[in-house]
Amino acid sequence: MRDDDARYEAVSSRDARFDGEFFFAVVTTGIYCRPSCPAVTPKRVNVRFFVSAAAAQAAGFRACRRCRPDAVPGSAEWNVRADLVGRAMRFIGDGVVDREGVGGLARRLGYSARQVQRQLTAELGAGPVALARARRAHTARVLLQTTDLPVTELAFAAGFASIRQFNDTMREIYAGTPSELRAAAAGRRGRAGAPSQGAGGGSRSAPGGIALRLAYRGPYATAEIFDFLQVRAVPGVEEVRGSHGIRTYRRTLRLTYGSGIAEVDEPTGPRTRKRPPAGLVCPAARGADGGWLECRLRLTDLRDLSTAVQRMRRLFDLDADPYAVAERLGADPALGPLVAERPGLRSPGAADPEELAVRIVLGGPPARAAELVRAYGKPLDAVDGGLTHLFPTPGELTGEEVAEPVRTLCTALADGTVVLDAGADRYAAERALAALPGVGAKAAAYIRMRALGDPDSGDSGGAGEGGPAGERAVAGAWRPWGAYAVHHLWRAGLLPAGELSVGELSGCAGALPGRAEEAGRGWEAAPVAVAAPVG
Repeated sequence: MRDDDARYEAVSSRDARFDGEFFFAVVTTGIYCRPSCPAVTPKRVNVRFFVSAAAAQAAGFRACRRCRPDAVPGSAEWNVRADLVGRAMRFIGDGVVDREGVGGLARRLGYSARQVQRQLTAELGAGPVALARARRAHTARVLLQTTDLPVTELAFAAGFASIRQFNDTMREIYAGTPSELRAAAAGRRGRAGAPSQGAGGGSRSAPGGIALRLAYRGPYATAEIFDFLQVRAVPGVEEVRGSHGIRTYRRTLRLTYGSGIAEVDEPTGPRTRKRPPAGLVCPAARGADGGWLECRLRLTDLRDLSTAVQRMRRLFDLDADPYAVAERLGADPALGPLVAERPGLRSPGAADPEELAVRIVLGGPPARAAELVRAYGKPLDAVDGGLTHLFPTPGELTGEEVAEPVRTLCTALADGTVVLDAGADRYAAERALAALPGVGAKAAAYIRMRALGDPDSGDSGGAGEGGPAGERAVAGAWRPWGAYAVHHLWRAGLLPAGELSVGELSGCAGALPGRAEEAGRGWEAAPVAVAAPVG
C-alpha cells in the first residue's frame, strides 16, 4: 500500500491486515501507532505515515502505549524481496548489526556501508543503526515486562552498549524510564488480577522460561503446521508433547552467545476477546484477523533473546501475509477451493538453516538424523524431557567418518562455499547447493524454500526457471507465493511427495472432488526433496 490516502482509509477502518506493513504518527500527540490502533481516528491533516517503526522514532515520535506498534508481526515484504533492502532487513532481524556492526552487515551483503545506509534510508526512512536500535528497544521492553532482571544487566542483555544509551532510548521511544515502564506493567497485571500481555509482548518470567506472545496476522492454520513439525521432529533435538489440539512443540537452539530451549503451544481455542462497542477493534480482539502463539524461551545468555524470537517466527512463518496469498492463489481454478478450505495455511521455515540442510541431504526417517545427533551433537548440560542435544554444526560433520553427501555439504557450509544465513542470496545458495555432488536440484529447491524462508520457491523462480514453458506459466501465475501453492497441493494430495515441480496442472481443478478424502490426512506423507520425514 503506497498511497497515503489508501493508508488513511486503512487507519480509519482499523484494518489489522496492515499491521506491520506501515505505521502512522499523529503530530498533535507525538505518538505513532499501528493501523489497527483502537484510539479515535485522528484528522488526516495531523497524520504522517512511515514504512518502519524506526523511521517514526527517528522523526521524534514515541510508541503508543495502547496499541504497542513495536509488537506487530514483521512485514511479509522482507521475506519476498531478494534485493539489498530485503536481505538487509532479514540480517538486521537476526541481530547482525548488534553483533557485527554496520560494517559486518555491509560485508555480508557485498556492498559498502555507505551504499547500505543510502538504500535503507531511501526506502525505510531509517538506516541500519536506527533499525537495530528499534529492535533493541523492543527486546528491552519485553525483558522489563517479563523478567525481574536488574536494569543494568537487562540493558546489556538487550544489546545496548551503555546504561546511558539504554535509558535515553527508552525515554525517547516509550516516554518513560525503564523503572517506570516496569512499574506500569506490574500495575496493569495487578489491576487485572493475573499476568497479562500485549500482542507480541510478554508476561512475568515463569519457571518454564520467558513467556512471550508471538503475533501473526490473519487466519493461521495451527493444526496443520503442528502436524508438519510433529511428523518431522528429530528425537533429542525436537519433540511434540500432548494430544491433537493441545500440543506443545519443543526444541533446542544453538545461538550466538549460548544455547536455549524453545516451547510453542498449539492454541486450544481462538485468541480473542469481546469486541469493544462502536466498532472499535483492539489488536488482541481480531479473531480470524490475527492472534498469537504462546512461546517460552529458556536461554543460557539473554543476549540471544531477540535472535531466538526471530528464529521461532521464521519456523512458524508468523510474518506471512495470508490475505495477499489468498488473493493471488484463490484466483487460480485449481488452488481456489484449496485456499478456501484451509485459510491461513503456512509455509514452515527453519529455526536453524544449516541444520535443516543437513537433515534434508541425509534423508531417511527422523530416527536417522537422531543417530547423527547422538554421535556428533553437543549434549545439553541437563536433559529436559526428550531434549538431550544440540544439533551438530557443519564444522563437526566434516570428518572422514561422516558419510557422503553430508560431509560434502558440511564442508561447503563450513568453508563458506554455501551460505545459508538469514539474508543469504537465495538464488546463489540454490545454485551452489545444486552443484554439490549428491545434493541435486530438488533438494536445493526444498532447502531454499524452508531454510531460507523463500515464499516464491519451486518452479516460479531459481533453478525452476529453466523448466518447461507450461510449467513456468502455471508457477508464474502464483508468484510470489509459490511455496504456499506447493503446500496446498501437497496437503490435498495433488502433488506427489517429494515434488516441487508443478508440471501441467490444467486438470487439477477437475480432480479436486475425487481427492477430498486425502486432504484430511495431514502431512505424514508430505514431501521433502530427498526423504519426506526428516525435513
